[in-house]
Amino acid sequence: MQPTTLAEAVSFASPTGALSSFWLLIAIPLVSAAILLLLGRRADKWGHLLGVASVGVAFVLGLVYFFSLSGLKNKAVSINLFEFMPVGGLKVDFGLLYDPLSAVFVLLITGVGFLIHVYAVGYMAHDPGRRRFFGYFNLFVAAMLLLVLGNNYVMLYFGWEGVGLASYLLISFWYLRPSAATAGKKAFIMNRVGDAGFALGIFLLFATLGTVQYDEVFNNIHKLSAGTVTAVALLLLLGACGKSGQFPLQAWLPDAMEGPTPVSALIHAATMVTAGVYLIARSHPIFDASDVARTVVVGIGALTLLIGCVIGCAKDDIKRVLAYSTVSQIGYMFLAVGLGGAAYALGIIHLLAHGFFKAGLFLGAGSVMHGMNDQTDIRRFGGLRKYMPITWATMGLGYLAIIGLFPFSGFWTKDPIILAAFNHEGWLGWVLGSAALLGAGLTAFYMTRLFVLTFHGPKRWTEDIKHPHESPKIMTIPLILLAVGSVAAGGLMATSVVGWLEPVLGTHEEGHGHLGHWTVTALTVVVVLIGAGLGWVLFTKGAALQEQPAGPIVTAARNNLYADTFNEAVFEMPGKYLTRALVYLDNRGVDGLVNGLAAAIGGGSGRLRRTQTGFVRSYAMSILGGALLVVAAMLAVTFG
Repeated sequence: MQPTTLAEAVSFASPTGALSSFWLLIAIPLVSAAILLLLGRRADKWGHLLGVASVGVAFVLGLVYFFSLSGLKNKAVSINLFEFMPVGGLKVDFGLLYDPLSAVFVLLITGVGFLIHVYAVGYMAHDPGRRRFFGYFNLFVAAMLLLVLGNNYVMLYFGWEGVGLASYLLISFWYLRPSAATAGKKAFIMNRVGDAGFALGIFLLFATLGTVQYDEVFNNIHKLSAGTVTAVALLLLLGACGKSGQFPLQAWLPDAMEGPTPVSALIHAATMVTAGVYLIARSHPIFDASDVARTVVVGIGALTLLIGCVIGCAKDDIKRVLAYSTVSQIGYMFLAVGLGGAAYALGIIHLLAHGFFKAGLFLGAGSVMHGMNDQTDIRRFGGLRKYMPITWATMGLGYLAIIGLFPFSGFWTKDPIILAAFNHEGWLGWVLGSAALLGAGLTAFYMTRLFVLTFHGPKRWTEDIKHPHESPKIMTIPLILLAVGSVAAGGLMATSVVGWLEPVLGTHEEGHGHLGHWTVTALTVVVVLIGAGLGWVLFTKGAALQEQPAGPIVTAARNNLYADTFNEAVFEMPGKYLTRALVYLDNRGVDGLVNGLAAAIGGGSGRLRRTQTGFVRSYAMSILGGALLVVAAMLAVTFG
């Protein structure tokens, strides 16, 4: 294996030609967001059109810049727009970096984001806050583009926090609903936990290396001790776990379904949840320098992908099933980037393919809800195939892609990750490979359950559903385009993206491990078919509408494996009791002491004030008494 760091592989060139203006990728959606949010209701009639157009223009520019970059010998250009943070020894410019890694993320964010924006025009057509929604949408896209285009960790963190703010606004968009307001607050707070770790990692880099620039950090990482490198990597990983919904910070992500469906598609498919994978891939020289950190990454990825699969099997809400599938699929990506070497590119390829099929699945779920009076319980669907043929076909292609059957995109991106996991060194490879293989079977099971209960079997509608119907073209056309990506994206990227990313992620020789390629492929296909077949047999006739007694595993899965209960018991309740104790100490202790002293002085002064009567005889008596006390004291001293 011959890895090369980003700084060694790429000499940053000054942008020329078209690439001299790649800062427009961020500026256009950001200016659009500012217009939509500042003009207020005056932009209601045309605000959604501006929102869609800004992302569309950014996508076109992304294509122009992509092809311009492919023609350069040095596959990276950097630009410093202005001095951003001159504080003591810390000098940070507002700098941007456009290289093969950021280029593919730009196309994913703007391309899939554009289709989601178009879909949202129809989905939010009757919402009075549509203009505000597109303002938040554009703000989210601008922040995500800054995240992937920054040329240092401070710029990445600036975009990171912008994404967190925009996601809070979008998740709690229907803030009059208590559940939406709570979900937005939960996402914001849990992300702050990860962000605190990320910030500490940046502080530690500056304290030890005196810089936060990517190239300078990566060139000098070898100067740090093993413990320091591991600490930096684990702090960065904490930030990645928060943003990407990985264990132990995964509980916020399914609750984000309280936002409008286009929000779910944008957050869970192409943007926010992939930020953690981007952070680890971008920081690969740091993680390559710490075996401990990489082991933690693969452990978290394997554990999270199983958590997502197990809970997904027990959920009945169509959007929450897809949310937990996102948790699981991001787990595969973490597993890949944690394996290092050639698997870095495998994680990015699966991320790109996931952007297509998961966006299509979420938007398909929104289409089903649109035709079913916003119902989300898959047990109350059934037989929708003939009423929503386009939605059925497009979601079907997304379903085949996510379970990884040939020739759909998941086959080309997930199978190599399972192979790389099996071929990891030692016994850990068998554990990771087995976890990834089991996850593939569970994914096939719960996705078959979702698809069959929604579109096949008997009708199980409630009385308020009279006429299920297909969505309008403005919603179905994005579904069709995403379905095409679900079919073709994986195979196309598997043959081209690895080479494209070599200037950033380095060149690696493929190792030889426990199992061969065809052996793993055969195993995976068999496991997937077993899972899908079991799901078809069990649910093709429908599912019980009433809650049935369940065993401990199903009960635990329905309760999110008690993640919320654990967080409440270990973090929330002790925090509440500590706060109450501090409030009591403040009220009874600090305030009690201050108030008691004030009361004593006030009371004493009031009593002393009563001695000032204004009568001469009283004052004479006081003087006499004082004189007698003085004489008595003198006599006591003299004769005592």
